[in-house]
Amino acid sequence: MGANLILQGRMQELGLTQDELAGQLNKALLEITGRPGEISSRTIRNLLSGRHSRPIGRTCAALERVFGCRVEELGFSAPRSMQDPPEDPVRRRNFIASTTGTAAAVLPIVKQRRSVGMSDVSRVAANMNRLVEADDHQGGHAGLAAAALRGRADVLTLQQRNASERVRRALYALAAEYTTIAAWSCIDLRDLDRAQNYLHESTAFAGLSQDPSTGMRVWVNMAMLAYQRRNWPEQLAAAQAAEASPAARRDPFFGSMGGVRVALAHATLGDTRAAQRSLRAAQTTLRKAVVVDHPRWTAFYGAAELDHLAAIILNHSGLHANAEAMAHQALARIPGTFRRNRALATCQLALAQLRQGEPEQATKTAANVFALMEGSPLPGRMRTLIGDFHRDLFSMAPSTTYARDWADRMRDEWSRA
Repeated sequence: MGANLILQGRMQELGLTQDELAGQLNKALLEITGRPGEISSRTIRNLLSGRHSRPIGRTCAALERVFGCRVEELGFSAPRSMQDPPEDPVRRRNFIASTTGTAAAVLPIVKQRRSVGMSDVSRVAANMNRLVEADDHQGGHAGLAAAALRGRADVLTLQQRNASERVRRALYALAAEYTTIAAWSCIDLRDLDRAQNYLHESTAFAGLSQDPSTGMRVWVNMAMLAYQRRNWPEQLAAAQAAEASPAARRDPFFGSMGGVRVALAHATLGDTRAAQRSLRAAQTTLRKAVVVDHPRWTAFYGAAELDHLAAIILNHSGLHANAEAMAHQALARIPGTFRRNRALATCQLALAQLRQGEPEQATKTAANVFALMEGSPLPGRMRTLIGDFHRDLFSMAPSTTYARDWADRMRDEWSRA
């Protein structure tokens, strides 16, 4: 008989090596019989080669436990003692006793649980990507955070089933991703204490995943949370951790993502020279990045988002004319699907114009934020920026017609939220 391609395919689907499958089969035998099994990688090689096309009864029982299906579905012929209807509990108990000894006869038959494979990982990842797309369009909101936590619960349920090391790490990465989406939604909503709790949980999952890009995402979100809290030293520490992370060291794309966060941290600390130096380095590093597949959550980052972040950095540094130029450049590049990011860049443009002494033009620009976000409430982070603009406008031109019109528009928009 030729090689058992069915078994080989199922092992690949579950991400199992020969040694890992042998270990899982021995674990299954321990659960079934109360005694450890003695299956080795040599046994697995014989099963894969087709040399053993009709495994002995206890091996068949272990295979069914690990893969969650009958041995015939794995390309094997079952022993005669296994050919009774599987729903007959008396016959099933007699088979276990005949193949593994009397110890098994007194143990309850444990319901089989299908092992988790990469198809399960892909399914859960697809659900997560839909949440990322929703965030790109609308921004963080309570429904998105709740959906992310439901996704995390599904992932952690899968973790309770048999899985290879590769699959288990992928599931931990997904748990970290879902938790980070919940945290990011809370940041956007400015529910910062809850965001902090979620990010601490996400850090643990990311460590268990051993996935560099997942760890990178957590550090970036830590830096963003510290920025919202105005905890500038913690923001710098998190940004530097992102810039020094394995993902950033290996890939210029992530290196730029971490570097621009360091630039923003320097700007908020008032170190304009260091901020500009880090910003130039992030721009140079991004130009070195090659086009490769990155996780879906990174789709927001590129030259357009770097221009947007540059506008924020330059506004913090008091270089408002340069900030205006970068905001215009960002808006020319940010895709329409990233509605929230376009609105945030528009806020930066309005602030840059206002701080250059152009309050009327700035007011017209700021009104575009409401048009961009029409049909969705403004995320808390955006409301904070609009509030900053409102305060500065009325400090500069409190009695003008356009300022009063702006106040009426803002009151209407706030009442809809």
